[in-house]
Amino acid sequence: MYDAIFFDLDGTLIDTERLAVQTGAAAFAAFGHQDSEDLLMRLIGVDQPTSARLIAEACPGIDAVALRQHWNAGFDDALAHEVPMKPGARELVQDLARQHPLALVTSSGRAAALDKLTRSGLMPSFRAIIAREDVTQPKPAPEPYLLAASRLGARAERCLVFEDSEPGAEAAHAAGMRVVQVADLLPPTGRFAHHVAADLRSGAAWAGLAV
Repeated sequence: MYDAIFFDLDGTLIDTERLAVQTGAAAFAAFGHQDSEDLLMRLIGVDQPTSARLIAEACPGIDAVALRQHWNAGFDDALAHEVPMKPGARELVQDLARQHPLALVTSSGRAAALDKLTRSGLMPSFRAIIAREDVTQPKPAPEPYLLAASRLGARAERCLVFEDSEPGAEAAHAAGMRVVQVADLLPPTGRFAHHVAADLRSGAAWAGLAV
């Protein structure tokens, strides 16, 4: 039915968006910005350079390097205790890997993505990993998903994508792929999705996957 199946990482397979918002709020507060919730929501699903620009625009004069270091330290400390998985994520990925070639397509850097995949036990399930360093135009541009299809020798129109964020869904949609958008912190609009699912398992069922 599908040549390949692609997954986003943060917010789709791993419940790190919630953790990032919590530790981000603490970091902004430490730098004198108590009301950062709206900004943190806007940062979900975007790559690091875009995130830095949005922070600079919202908080003129902030020491962005020190903020990011503080934020990363808090996030890494929290993640060191446990890699929080989205419901059913590990089982679904392992089931699908027996039937389809899978690729991970993330806006995170490769080192961070590999660390999360290794500690979550998901690494062996993926035949390809597309990270921020692999593309010149990250999500919401289609390049990351088109590269994943190329790496697996798959036709774009025969690929299925699981995403949580609007930029990610837009990227997959622009690549001409079938998109299942799974709800996370931000309620999905479904504007770029063929189906909006409450969770991964129900999304897989809608897509006709036998798991």
